[in-house]
Amino acid sequence: MINKVRMIKQDELESLLSLYHYLNPDDPVLEIDDTLKNHWYDLLSDPNYFYLVIEEEDMLVSTCNLTIIKNLTRSARPYGLIENVVTHPDYRNKGYGTAVLKKSVQIAHENGCYKVMLLTSQKDDATLFFYENAGFNRGEKTGFIIRV
Repeated sequence: MINKVRMIKQDELESLLSLYHYLNPDDPVLEIDDTLKNHWYDLLSDPNYFYLVIEEEDMLVSTCNLTIIKNLTRSARPYGLIENVVTHPDYRNKGYGTAVLKKSVQIAHENGCYKVMLLTSQKDDATLFFYENAGFNRGEKTGFIIRV
């Protein structure tokens, strides 16, 4: 399945935003105007951002993004942060989410990261087991968030 994972294409913003609706259904729909397109181009041109996707039947069905963050500890090795993990409901429990996560970890490793982190707001056991089965350890650290 990991061989189906690829980097997103520049012209797939609308498809990505459609998939994000399943992640945050209450988010406002973004207008794809020049400002958003410029923001998208900035993200895609940053060598530390990786938007990974799987496409099936001409539709993006799973995605996550990885950010490589430069660092001055751990021998100045960077670390990775995974966000916005989502799979279309019709394609869940088929290995797509695990594949994009594993590819993200592989990219982080190739970029010299000493660790990869992710947070989830989900509390249900199925989601937590999903991340554990993908190799993440929920008991190693404690995460905190402040909304600004």
